[in-house]
Amino acid sequence: MSSNAASATGLTDRYATALFDLADEKRQLKKVSQDLEALGNLLESSPDLNKLVLSPVISRNTQVKALNVILASMNVSNLTKNFVGVIAKNGRLSCLSAIVNAYKAVLSDRKGETAAQVVSAQELTAAEVNSISTALHKFSGGKVSINLKVDKSLLGGLIVQIGSQMIDSSLKSKLQQLRLTMKGVS
Repeated sequence: MSSNAASATGLTDRYATALFDLADEKRQLKKVSQDLEALGNLLESSPDLNKLVLSPVISRNTQVKALNVILASMNVSNLTKNFVGVIAKNGRLSCLSAIVNAYKAVLSDRKGETAAQVVSAQELTAAEVNSISTALHKFSGGKVSINLKVDKSLLGGLIVQIGSQMIDSSLKSKLQQLRLTMKGVS
């Protein structure tokens, strides 16, 4: 892991832990978690919001104003709104998605759950999610909190990350491996 990646992870973990501690102190864990879930979904689905968050050209002041409007329309708590404002003012909006994911991991950890991310090519049915949940429970030996994500570029299959382990059974990866094998590179 590069030092930039390590420092970014440390940074996102510190922000996520700070937000968790504040939310716990103010007894708003559930509301902040719901706020961040909605914000994370919006970040994933809105290219315009991603441009706003990631653009170094847009001033921090403009980013803060735009995000305040967006967050007000989402009816998030003042704690969440103020937290995102601090991130924006500190020039850390590019880490917002990572902070949201880190917060979920902190929340799962404090609940005694293992966090798992499951990426699929299409939305999973309730039965599929239940089956995956059961398998991950057996694998981890405890409660598992699953974060679902859809990535149509996978074509099929799943990528499952639980803790530091990743299982990639996606069709995209298998095709890439086949392509390398056919070129004689392995």
